[in-house]
Amino acid sequence: MAGDDTRVGLQRVLDALTTPDDGLGPAAPAAVLGSATDAPLHVELGEAIRETWLEMWYQPKIDLRQKCLAGAEALARIRHPEHGVLLPASFLPGVDEESLVKLTEHALLTTLRDWETFDAAGFNLRLAINVPVNQLLKLPIPTIVNENRPKAEHWPGLIVEVTEDQIVRDIKRAQEVANQLRVSGITVAIDDFGAGYSSFHSLRELAFTELKLNNGFVKNCATDATNAAICQTAIDLAHRFGSAAVAEGIEDMADLQALQIMGCDFGQGILLSPPMPLPSFLSLLQQRMNRPRAPQTASSAA
Repeated sequence: MAGDDTRVGLQRVLDALTTPDDGLGPAAPAAVLGSATDAPLHVELGEAIRETWLEMWYQPKIDLRQKCLAGAEALARIRHPEHGVLLPASFLPGVDEESLVKLTEHALLTTLRDWETFDAAGFNLRLAINVPVNQLLKLPIPTIVNENRPKAEHWPGLIVEVTEDQIVRDIKRAQEVANQLRVSGITVAIDDFGAGYSSFHSLRELAFTELKLNNGFVKNCATDATNAAICQTAIDLAHRFGSAAVAEGIEDMADLQALQIMGCDFGQGILLSPPMPLPSFLSLLQQRMNRPRAPQTASSAA
């Protein structure tokens, strides 16, 4: 019966955030993600920023214990006038330092502004952005946030995600920056954990709020014993450090249920919801919040 309860609860999450008929669910990912299946195309990020083609899209983060929306990760997209929506593979490889600085600043400012849009609609979401470690060390991120952060007292702060392989290169300096960020309401998440092969000793040097499991280990964790062991170890490690474990790239219901059993705190992935532009995400949340609930039957109440 516990398995049935889990399945029903997860279906409520899926129904709340993704349905095939509104074009935002797994049944129509191409319509949301843009030209992911097209031939590779390179667009200069600097040009995209100058021409205001750059957008921040949001992928929901789901609380796997409470089975509800917990926040969202902001992801960069380019809406090209001729080629449509482009993924980072079309504009990040080979990017120059100046454009990367502008991208990080754009992501910070846009995400802070968008939080106020979510808040005005009644959704207090904790948002996260990806920040390359060199930008984390060089940019005056605390100053940018302090000057542009929402004034609301209930602002939950911002999460910056830095990949494991990057952050372990200068863990002591990263710790200094993390301490400065915390004063401004910013916490650090270690992204793609498992890909960088860092030592546990190195991780102890950095206070992090989340450990994000690399999607290569999340995939097939329900059936692959090695992946399952790695996921369980990472989840336990996060909890020992007083942090949350987040599974990325969840595509399969069996994997999702396995992660719940392992005690994973949060999840992201196409199964739950693809990234989407702010208006679509906001509209979907409002639509689901305002939709009348189906009457509870005697059998479902039992």
